[in-house]
Amino acid sequence: MITPVPPSPATPAGQSQPSIAIVGASITGPTLALLLHQAGFTRVSVLEAAPTPYAQSGGVIGLDHVSLATLEALGIPQHELVPFPSEHVTAIHITDRRETRRTQFVYPGRNTGWHQLNTALLTRLPAGWLHPGHRVRALHPGDDGTAVLDLTGAAPLHADLVVFADGRRSLGRRLLDPSRSLRYAGYVAWRGQRPEHQPDLCAFTRYEPHTSQFNLFPILRPDGTTALDWTFYLNMSAERFRYLTGDDPTHRTYLLPRQIGAAARTVVLSEAQRLLPPQAAAIMDATSDWNAAPVLDIDPPHRMIHPVGGARAILLGDALAPVRPHTARGANHGIHQAHGLAIALAQHLHHGADLTAALTAWQERCLPAVHHALHLGPYLGAAMGLGLQPTPEPVPA
Repeated sequence: MITPVPPSPATPAGQSQPSIAIVGASITGPTLALLLHQAGFTRVSVLEAAPTPYAQSGGVIGLDHVSLATLEALGIPQHELVPFPSEHVTAIHITDRRETRRTQFVYPGRNTGWHQLNTALLTRLPAGWLHPGHRVRALHPGDDGTAVLDLTGAAPLHADLVVFADGRRSLGRRLLDPSRSLRYAGYVAWRGQRPEHQPDLCAFTRYEPHTSQFNLFPILRPDGTTALDWTFYLNMSAERFRYLTGDDPTHRTYLLPRQIGAAARTVVLSEAQRLLPPQAAAIMDATSDWNAAPVLDIDPPHRMIHPVGGARAILLGDALAPVRPHTARGANHGIHQAHGLAIALAQHLHHGADLTAALTAWQERCLPAVHHALHLGPYLGAAMGLGLQPTPEPVPA
């Protein structure tokens, strides 16, 4: 059951509205902002480094039922996000580029596209809350007990609470929890959207040759047309990635079309033609613009809440811990965590609940799910022959 976060008609006497700065405007950040708005918070700023956050791109995102219900409670109906409502996943097993068998199961949720979801969130933010083109450079305690965010091209921003929802290469994580650095998992998700989709394809489809995976799902593009979204997971050494892209996979964590040269495209396409059925490889070949994201791992976090002088800073979603895409938990973690955080903050603001106790309890509820997904991801990858193999766990005596 989804616990609502309703606005309270009053704030206890002497209780002032805290100022809250949310860093990052991709799914988790705007979800939290809307939940806070629903709960009656008014002093909220959403800072986004990109000058045009609406123009960013992304692929298919699986949303579980809890996330879908949270979004519906925010006034975002499911039909706005899910034009292709199939819950079925078809796994096609491939040997020597030919189908050997197929299995089907049900995903407990629905698939959407990044652009659909994030546009629905951003367009519902209250006027003046979103600040695009505001890149955070540093965080430090202020003399007045607040946390101070130094911004590029703007005056410093003071906040009682700073929430970092700034993605896999989170500045917040580097500042607050620097011992947990990203590790390359040994394979890359190459992605694209072919303008025409197969009319008979409405379920999420996975081609599964060993040492690779190719996913297909129809998606609605920003211009209202339909495309066939694909992802090709391919093993690649860090050295080969650096040679083809000019950067390290833990630094260049997302490649735009202009950053994928002809050499990289040729190498990846030749592997697709070696591993996949001809019709799957042809979809990649017919796609003009590709994106790519190296798959990454990180050590489990021990905390989400960090003191900054007299203020607090919090890590959410991928900023806390990016998980492998096969777990289907990335966006869901961010939405679930944002929902629980908004409840804790609302209980403090409207009912005088002890803030430290409320936040600590929320943190203790969130961390086990994150640890589970971080543990599960490498084993799911290994089952498909993808990436570096996880270290076997010790056998109990």
